[in-house]
Amino acid sequence: MAGERSSGGARRVPVPALPPGSWLGMLGGGQLGRMFCMAAQSLGYRVCVLDPADDSPAGSVADRHLKAGYLDETALDELGRLCGAVTTEFENVPAQALDFLAQRCVVSPAGPSVAVAQDRIVEKGFVRECGIETAPYAPIRSAGDLRAADPKLFPGILKAARLGYDGKGQATVASVDEAVAAFESFGSVPCVLEKRLALELEVSVIVARGFDGKAVAYPVSENVHVGGILATSTVPARVSQDVAARAEAATRKIAQALDYVGVLCVEFFVLADGALLVNEMAPRPHNSGHYTIDACVTSQFEQQARAMAGLPLGSTRQHQHAVMLNLLGDCWVAAGGEPPWAEVLAFPEAKLHLYGKTEARAGRKMGHVTVVADSLAHAVHVAGQVARVVGAAR
Repeated sequence: MAGERSSGGARRVPVPALPPGSWLGMLGGGQLGRMFCMAAQSLGYRVCVLDPADDSPAGSVADRHLKAGYLDETALDELGRLCGAVTTEFENVPAQALDFLAQRCVVSPAGPSVAVAQDRIVEKGFVRECGIETAPYAPIRSAGDLRAADPKLFPGILKAARLGYDGKGQATVASVDEAVAAFESFGSVPCVLEKRLALELEVSVIVARGFDGKAVAYPVSENVHVGGILATSTVPARVSQDVAARAEAATRKIAQALDYVGVLCVEFFVLADGALLVNEMAPRPHNSGHYTIDACVTSQFEQQARAMAGLPLGSTRQHQHAVMLNLLGDCWVAAGGEPPWAEVLAFPEAKLHLYGKTEARAGRKMGHVTVVADSLAHAVHVAGQVARVVGAAR
């Protein structure tokens, strides 16, 4: 394809950078794809989304929507020939789709990078090969593996190796018998058994990395999960400079080891003694980075567009303190309809983002509110008030 060259024969690189007006492609039609579309369009790009749903959040704002499955070669061929570069909004996109597209256009992140994050067994092994710690764990491929597991891993958390997210495919287990029962309830698919640890808090770091190897990092985010789903992100995280520096360094090291291009998030456990353990990674923009739209010079979604197009990366400087609140369908259920948005927007610090989803269900991510302020204490205070208005988890 004109305007591309091969990097060591392994992948295509946009040379020169794709100019505004070019087509960028997105595999996936969820809210991450929607916010990517908006950011890319603000830079002057046109976006084509490939997603099987009729009314996907991203498809409704894209310049073009290819309604097809992710392994539909006719649609993939059309996407690859139309777009100068293609990315994805979720890590469980079939690897063969990325490989197919890579023969036709720039793909970032590359299929092998995404594949690492698709399997917890592979991911944890990769992180340890980088010299970075994880929680103690054992790969589980059979009930026999559970019976032979180190007793010190109990109580633990059994996690399906693939396709788990937002707490799905996970079970807390106190004994071998409970673990075997959970394993069988998952369909006896490969899993990891991870020791359950007493956590001080959870944090994440988002980095963007270009084809030239240059990388930029966002401030560390302090995250609270409720029921396995992210509830709030507070930025900057209330951790020591040492913990923040180590988290950023580990994330940069992982991105470099993957030869990653795009936006990458790494989530960490922080223990009481300051130990930092990698929980998991996401090869895409992340829920904990939504605050960047309103509180940083360059959002994570704009960075995604810049990276795939071969543009210089933008500044990650945070110009206001921020607290992001996830809005789940539970808020709609509790309100018996639309939550009181006028009351939310009566707070001048609140920035509302709704994802255009037509059906509100408990546990479904419907939008988020980012509260921005000149001090973290004020942002936290107002976020608490907003959460009470909409009934959001904190």
